[in-house]
Amino acid sequence: MSSEMIIRRYQASDQDVVTDLWSRAVQRAHPFLDGEDRGERARILREANLVRAENWVAEREGSVVGLLGLLPGGSGGGSGAGSGDGPGAGVGGLAVAPEAQGGGVGRELLEHAASLHGALALEVFEGNGSARRFFARQGFTERGRRTDEETGHPLIALERAAPLKSVGWLHVRDGRLLSVRTRGNDTFYLPGGKYEPGETAREALSRELREELGLVVPVEDLSEAFVIHDVAHGKSGRRLRMTCFTGGPQDIAPAPGREIAEFAWFDRQEARERCAPAHSQVVNRLIAQGRMPG
Repeated sequence: MSSEMIIRRYQASDQDVVTDLWSRAVQRAHPFLDGEDRGERARILREANLVRAENWVAEREGSVVGLLGLLPGGSGGGSGAGSGDGPGAGVGGLAVAPEAQGGGVGRELLEHAASLHGALALEVFEGNGSARRFFARQGFTERGRRTDEETGHPLIALERAAPLKSVGWLHVRDGRLLSVRTRGNDTFYLPGGKYEPGETAREALSRELREELGLVVPVEDLSEAFVIHDVAHGKSGRRLRMTCFTGGPQDIAPAPGREIAEFAWFDRQEARERCAPAHSQVVNRLIAQGRMPG
């Protein structure tokens, strides 16, 4: 069976497995809270949270390994742990099966939430050091503190701005990846850029390729390859959601536009040394697909 992770809507038939997953996860995350994994807290999960929240599960090799509960409007709950242009959402709960922790499940669930709602907010117990470190790595920052009335333990409110949305073109020639550098910048990026109001991802990329490299690539010739989540270069830690496309002409003669200082084709090592952080993920994907040498 494939080890690829699937994120899907929670279904009523998932209740028993996600309740067990949640119970085992909070036992590990909150040893300072007696009985959180059972009794009244477990009943609230089953009868309220799994019914009222916008719930998603992560599934790998046929097994549910993660649970994400979202609340509208950026109101984060007492968590233990669309288009992305909306008012944001609160992470009411994030739980990953102990045996799956460290494998990217929580990160992918958060990025899925950001792709739907944009900005995210949540609360984490001060005593849950592993969760605090995890959310810090995902770009969350502290916005306040309070004492949880039910448990008496301090909670830290965290938030993260909506990710920057961009598009990138994957063009490989002789095992080397086409990259561009804008004037006044010493870092290379994928050809592409940000959306303009009202544009789809394909429309944005078609326009950017024309403006940056003088290439005419019709929207219908572009095929989505994958999405990269990373830290946006030079944006003070803000997250980036870059949708990458293949397609268009292969035998090209770029004509750099006024914002482009130069273009180049980089191999694996050069791309990692001279390009923005997201390039490493792009290169890894292309190597896994056999489009670049490892």
